[in-house]
Amino acid sequence: MADSRFFHKVDGLTLEDIARVGEVTLPEGIDKSRVFVDVASITEAGENDISWAFIPTMREPLSQTKAGAVIVPEKFLEFVPAGVIPLISADPHRSYGLVASAFYPRQVEADISPRANVHETAVIGEGSCVAAGAYIGKNVVLGKRCDIRPNAVIEEGVQMGDDCVVGANATVSHCIAGNKVYIYPGAHIGQDGFGFSMSARGPVKVPQLGRVVIGDDVEIGSSTTVDRGAMGDTVIGAGSRIDNLVQVAHNVKLGRCCVMVSQVGIAGSCEFGDFVVAGGQVGFAGHLKIGTGAQIAAQSGLMNDVPAGSVLMGSPAVPRVEFMRQQIAVRNLTKKKKSAE
Repeated sequence: MADSRFFHKVDGLTLEDIARVGEVTLPEGIDKSRVFVDVASITEAGENDISWAFIPTMREPLSQTKAGAVIVPEKFLEFVPAGVIPLISADPHRSYGLVASAFYPRQVEADISPRANVHETAVIGEGSCVAAGAYIGKNVVLGKRCDIRPNAVIEEGVQMGDDCVVGANATVSHCIAGNKVYIYPGAHIGQDGFGFSMSARGPVKVPQLGRVVIGDDVEIGSSTTVDRGAMGDTVIGAGSRIDNLVQVAHNVKLGRCCVMVSQVGIAGSCEFGDFVVAGGQVGFAGHLKIGTGAQIAAQSGLMNDVPAGSVLMGSPAVPRVEFMRQQIAVRNLTKKKKSAE
């Protein structure tokens, strides 16, 4: 059970509730009114808990679980003990996330701290919380149930939709954001891009006159930076997830549901299709076009455009099959050298 000092849980959910929110199928003849009180791991769950199993290494623990019900793929049915209710899901990890979120919904207690600095022209939606030390500037507009945490800074003119979170010590400027945008602690959104004209007489700053536009249901991790556009906007597409310590430069455009893992660096004016995934420490050179559904392995270096659906590895990045051939060739050369010695 999660620590109640940090996490607030609903009293219980019926199987009918769980099936609806979790996108699972209940066995025929089951009592849909049965109440469960929590989610728990497969080894720690009790008879009133919901658990889950979806990878091969979980089959053995699943066969011994004491959970009341388990979210599983259909192929795991044979491992579910007698007396444990199987909740069949096409995507058990997703279903678990939905169910856990239902047990532990995000809560915002409406309150504007007297120790927050809120400009008189700012509009703050009903049910929002603004914590002590937060700064909200002139003409800022926040939607309903927003949660602005200690020492967060939201600068002049920013607009954010409903159910947004701005974490402690995060800063937001020059930004238009949709609903359910979660900006984690220490992230910085909308600052100047790295724009300079280089010459023998030294760099000259080029004004950064664009914005950051963030779609609905976006998360931007701790210590990540998203620079505003130089001319035009930096865009983060709806449903995208950006991990901690990611750099998004000016005029980058991410499509819908892109995932950028920790320490990814994206140089200016790159354009991404939808559902692009980049592993940790991937680097993108400037002005690249990355096609929809592309997958980039960790620590890859991208210097050329990427067709839709590509799977790339290495630095410079190449198609996965070619990368594997390169590795085999290098290994064989090393073996030959050792044998010659």
